Formats: sequence, structure tokens, C-alpha cells
Amino acid sequence: MSNKRTKGVTVVRPIVYGNVATLLPQKKIPDSDHTHKWTVSVRGLNNEDISFFVKKVTFKLHETYANPQRVIEHPPFELTETGWGEFELTMKLQFVPESGEKPVTLYHNLRLHPYEEDGSISTANKNKPVQSFQYDELVFTEPTEYLHSLFLQHPSAGLPPRSTPTNPYSVQAEVDEIRKIEEATKKVQEQLTIYKNKLEKTTKELDDVKGELERIKK
Repeated sequence: MSNKRTKGVTVVRPIVYGNVATLLPQKKIPDSDHTHKWTVSVRGLNNEDISFFVKKVTFKLHETYANPQRVIEHPPFELTETGWGEFELTMKLQFVPESGEKPVTLYHNLRLHPYEEDGSISTANKNKPVQSFQYDELVFTEPTEYLHSLFLQHPSAGLPPRSTPTNPYSVQAEVDEIRKIEEATKKVQEQLTIYKNKLEKTTKELDDVKGELERIKK
């Protein structure tokens, strides 16, 4: 199969990545201050296979871990560890050599604790598993003929119309998220208009005061 590019073709592959964490029972790991067990992963939406175009994933952990760079060359592309702190980690996706694609790096803030809306740690839910995942899309613009043929052999179902208890990602969820962003943007614009009007009013009042002072001096 040729490595020529397929002109005018764009392929989008949805992925989900993040982590799940559980609180360790006390004394689970002797002589250790680790409090949680966690698993970080990257996978296709609805657990669709991505190994036909992803050759390996390199997880880069905090430098305090022994061997902080862990390479996973077979699915599932996930890594399980224990620890006590939250930190930003990276997942470097390297594609099959024949694809001619450059690696893609994903960034994820490892989450161990359940949080309240005000940012404080929830004590009521501390014993429940914590999940922190996000949806993203890998976009391949004018992929090689080889890679394009792989995608044709492994079609993706894409986003379902509506969310389910096991899959929160859907077309409706995206529409709802866009609406929330638009509503938030509208509120910000309204506040900016209010502040602008206040500023203009204050500026005018200052100019009036300055004018009055100038008249008094004369």
C-alpha cells in the first residue's frame, strides 16, 4: 500500500482518556504513604479498538515515581499505579510507522479525590471510585493511503445521538455543552457592558469635577 496522501480526505477518530481512582484501605501497602490506587487510560469511544493505528502509548508520570516513563505497546493502553498526590501527566500516542503521522501528546490532571462545587474535597463520597475522563478527537488530514485503508476496514460508530449511564458522550451532550458555553459567554458580555457603562459614567463624573476645579482656580 502506498504512503501517498489521500487529497481532500479528513478522518476523525473519537477517543476517551483519563483516570479512575479508589481509596486504599489503611495499611494496604506496608511502609508506604500511598493512599489511592489509580488507573490512567486512553481508548476509543465505546471501547472501540484503536490498536490498529496506535502502535504504543507512553505515559509520563511525576518524576518521584521510579521509571516515570512507562511504555504500553499493546491494548488496553492503560497503566495502574498507587500514590497519594494529584499531578499532571502526559500520554504520548505513537502511530503505526506506515501511517506517516507524528506523535500526539495528551495532557491529563490525575484526579484522586471527589470535589464539591466550591473546590473542597468531599468527605461524604471519599470511599466511592473517582472518575475523571474527557472526550477528544484525533483528526487526520489527508492520511496516507495505507492509514486511510485501515480506517475504512475499521469504521467508527462515532458519537451516539444521546448519552447513556455508561457513556456520557453524545451529540446531545455536545449540544448541551455548547449551549452552556453560549449562556456563560452571554452573561460575561452582559457584565462587561455593565462595567463599561459604569466606567463611562465614572469617567464623565471625573471630567465634570476636573472642569469645576478649573473654573474655581480661575
